[in-house]
Amino acid sequence: MKADTLYTGKFLALVKEGRWEYVDRVGATGAAIVIAVTDDQKLLLVEQYRIPVHARTIELPAGIVGDEPGDSSESFGDAARRELLEETGYAAEHFETLTSGPASSGLTSEVVTLVRASGLKRVGAGGGVAHEDITVHEVPLREAHEWLAARASEGLLIEPKVYAGLYFLGKGKFLQESPSKAPSSAPPGSLPTVN
Repeated sequence: MKADTLYTGKFLALVKEGRWEYVDRVGATGAAIVIAVTDDQKLLLVEQYRIPVHARTIELPAGIVGDEPGDSSESFGDAARRELLEETGYAAEHFETLTSGPASSGLTSEVVTLVRASGLKRVGAGGGVAHEDITVHEVPLREAHEWLAARASEGLLIEPKVYAGLYFLGKGKFLQESPSKAPSSAPPGSLPTVN
C-alpha cells in the first residue's frame, strides 16, 4: 500500500496510508526512556508541562534518538545517557535495554526503548535544555505508587510508561542486585545491554 506524506513539519510528518493517518518522526530513529534508581533506592521521575495535553505530567526521563544536529546515527544508549544527564543531572555507569515496542501504534510509527540505568551519580542540576522547564523528583521506590496517586489527585497526568518501568523493576528484582548479576527480563529479540 502506498504511503502519502500529507504534511511535513520540523519534527513530525503526517502520513496517510490507505484509510489510516499517522505521524512519523522527522530526523529521528525512536525514543529512549530511562528507568533510573539511585543507590539509595529512589526512582528518578521528571515533571514538565506538555502542550498537547495542556497539563503538567510525571514521566520517566526520556528523549528522541538521533534528533541532535549532526548526530543522526546516535545509538539508543547514547540518547539514554544524554537525556538522563540533561533532564535529571545524573550520569550512569551502566545502561541495560529492557524492551522495545510501539509508543502508540494507532497514532505514530515511533518505537520506544525502555532502558534501565544503574550506577548513578549526580553531576549536575538537570532540568532539561534551554526551552525545557523540568522538575526532577527523587521518589523512594517503596512509596512510588502512593506518590504517583497523590500527584494524580493534584491534577498532574501520570504517563503510563512510569508504571511499565515499575513493572520491570519489580519483575527483574533489580532493587538490590548489581548490573552484572541482574537477570535479563528482556523478551527474545530485544536489544542487547548498552554500556
